[in-house]
Amino acid sequence: MARIRPLTLQITTGDPRPIIKQITDAVRMKIATGELEPGDQLPSVRGLAQQLTINPNTVAKAYAELSTEGWLESRQGMGLYVAPPRQRLSNDERERRLSDAIDRFVHDVIPLGFAPDEVQARVADEFRQLVPRKIA
Repeated sequence: MARIRPLTLQITTGDPRPIIKQITDAVRMKIATGELEPGDQLPSVRGLAQQLTINPNTVAKAYAELSTEGWLESRQGMGLYVAPPRQRLSNDERERRLSDAIDRFVHDVIPLGFAPDEVQARVADEFRQLVPRKIA
């Protein structure tokens, strides 16, 4: 039987990302780090909308995007569940996105003047904290 998991998300009004993007990013991260596991049931659209005090249409759009991308699956009359893991992007697309992210990161960090060893140590520490099961 699936576990119904509370979805503790924080929506930040000062965040430049739209609320839908904040929700989708947070759910993706919770799935990727193992905080949400395959088969876990997510709160209903209305339930999450009430929790976050936002419009239910916003939650519905975020859930629809996550379902289209393969992160969530809908079970008729039962709700939304975390989908079993699968590769959601082609290897070329994954590589392109990684390169883009690293490029943005490097261009943001170099002007800060940190030594490369310190930056690498901080990034490695963040990975250890966020994804303990994935890299251990």
